[in-house]
This record gives sequence, structure tokens and C-alpha cells, in this order.
Amino acid sequence: MKKVIVTGASGFIGRCAIRHLIRRGYEVHALYHSPTFTDRDKAARWHVCDLLDAAKTKKTIKEIKPTHLLHFAWYAVPGKYWTAIDNLYWLQASLHLTETFITYGGTRLVAAGTCSEYGWTDDLCSEYKTPTNPTSLYGTCKGALQRVIDQLSSDKKISCAWGRIFFPFGPHENLVRLIPSVVLALIKKEEALCTHGNQVRDFLYVDEVAAAFVALLDSEVQGPVNIASGVPVTLKEIIYIIGDLLGNAGLIKLNAVIPAQPEPPRIVADITRLQTEVGWRQTTDLEEGISTTIAFWRNTLKTSAA
Repeated sequence: MKKVIVTGASGFIGRCAIRHLIRRGYEVHALYHSPTFTDRDKAARWHVCDLLDAAKTKKTIKEIKPTHLLHFAWYAVPGKYWTAIDNLYWLQASLHLTETFITYGGTRLVAAGTCSEYGWTDDLCSEYKTPTNPTSLYGTCKGALQRVIDQLSSDKKISCAWGRIFFPFGPHENLVRLIPSVVLALIKKEEALCTHGNQVRDFLYVDEVAAAFVALLDSEVQGPVNIASGVPVTLKEIIYIIGDLLGNAGLIKLNAVIPAQPEPPRIVADITRLQTEVGWRQTTDLEEGISTTIAFWRNTLKTSAA
């Protein structure tokens, strides 16, 4: 029996991964920390565990003795995570988690990285061609973890891979992020104040992100793998898809907000490894994902108002 621990199981991507793991025959042990989280998938076994507590982490791993580890947990408060000192704490906690997982017999580890590990250029971000040159503490700590895990796996003879996430979106995304902020404004028939929207990005629906990670975990592929759609789209295209689906694109105001900091004009992934080696194929396109996301927020607002 394949027995997997999912960290960050109550989070944006982690909660979606559970269903895909169950479908592939895993015994799923979901780790979470927030005492207010109640939306648990009953097919998994849930464990309260603060990964920043080394003793509790060791006790949990020792009791479960997982064969596989899917590690999503990290500090991710929008606007703060780029420079937060918490990145150092999560780097340390993740190293301890990895060490403990190996100690108690773990054999296959996949962890979540970020496209901000790359030195961004106008070219496609490629795992083996694009230099890693992070410009934030967040990207630096993630990159450091990837290198240490890669070396540990080689030394300890275990299998590991590293999924570099680009721009996920979907239900449960933080409200301050682009897509939920525009969706909620337009549902409420308020103006959606945006930047110029010419930035080119690589968006992928969150359930597809989770499915790609589970496919990666279930494969023998090792090393860094981009988790993305590989399809370039401007932010204003995204914004106007939302406006068209909601029928009130006239409330969209481009150039109403100055970007908080200089932004790379283009961040798009090369997904050759994900498609050819992992064998993953996207099944939810951009518009369908946005439509599902709109339905989620409509229902959330209706429920909260009841």
C-alpha cells in the first residue's frame, strides 16, 4: 500500500490533491494546522500537526511511517511572503521534515517550489536551460530547499522531484489575488480597479495543478518540473474573460492602479518535462476554470449572506 503524507492539506492546492491521490490508490494522511479548518475530505485521515514544531513533526511521521511525501506547506500570506523572515523558519522545518521522512523509511518525495526561483527573462522558463537566480527571500529559500533535498535524495538513495508552480487560480484562492478580487468586485457590481494588464503570465486552474503534482508523485521522474499550462496570457485577457462571463465588463478599469513594484513583462513555463516525462495533460482550459471559479464565489457570497 502506498501511504502518503500531504502537508498543507487544508491549503489552496493541498485540499485539491487529496481526491487525485485517493483515485490513484494512496492511503492519504492529511496534515493541517488551522483549528478553524472543517472542510475535510472524509476519504483521508487527518492529523493536526504544526510543522514548525520539530517534536510534533517527528512523532507524526514516526506513527504514520509514510512511503510517500507531498509537501505543500509554507508561509504564503500575499504581499508578505516575498520578504518574510518566516521563509527561514519554513526552510528549517522542511529540512527537518525531509530528514525525518527519510529516517522512518520514506522512499518518494515531491515538494512544491516556485517559478520565482528562476532568473526571469522573456524566454520560456526551462528547468535545465533557465538559470535559477531568485531576487526574493522566498525564492531563495525555496531554491535552497530544492538543492538540499536533491543532494539528500542522492546520498540517501531515495526518489524525489520538485514541482515549480507558476500562477494557479481557482476556488479558495486568497481574496486579494487578481482573479478573486476582480470576480468579487464584478459580482457585487462594483468597479474592478486594475493595472495596465499587459503583463504576460502562465495561469493554471488549481485542480489541474494538484493533478499534475499527484501525477509527478506517482511517476519516477526526478528533479525540477514546471507545473503550469505553458500558455501565455495577458492579465487583461484574464480580466476581460471574467467581465464577459459576468456580463459587466464595463466595470473594469484598467490603468487605475499602479503596480506595487516593477514586474517582469513575461513569465511563461516550458512544460515539456511535465507532458512528455510525467505524462500529464491539461483537461480544464482557462475559460472553464474561470467559470468554475466564478460559480464558487457566487455560491460563497450567497451562503455567507444567508
